[in-house]
Amino acid sequence: MGLMSIFQNTTGATARDCVLDIKADRIIFVVSQGEMGLAIGKAGANIKNVQQIVGKEIELVEWSDDAKQLIINALNPKMVSDVRVVDRPNGSKTATVVVDQRKKGAILGKAGRNAEKARLLAKRYFNVENIQIVTSQQ
Repeated sequence: MGLMSIFQNTTGATARDCVLDIKADRIIFVVSQGEMGLAIGKAGANIKNVQQIVGKEIELVEWSDDAKQLIINALNPKMVSDVRVVDRPNGSKTATVVVDQRKKGAILGKAGRNAEKARLLAKRYFNVENIQIVTSQQ
């Protein structure tokens, strides 16, 4: 709660959630829809201030009530062609993200950081156990 308070007081944006990613040594804030610009600030000033205060890398994801859209937001809306979420018999879900072959490395991120961020959030909110990133066939 303290981190969310710092974030909201510094940026003026509403944080719906805060996820501590110990493995990647970062904090992921889930920002209310339409408030990404406010959270980032002019030339990234707001997010830089939060990073200085908390002493950790900060990443932002815009909230969505839709699992597909949240996954797209967590990765990069400009680089994702399609997302398919499938219900499995055990009640969990799996997602397949389709990207251009030339963009796959950027979507995955260094050591899979971006893919892990999407997986953490999708599992937390929508019970999506696995996210597979595939390239589109052209």
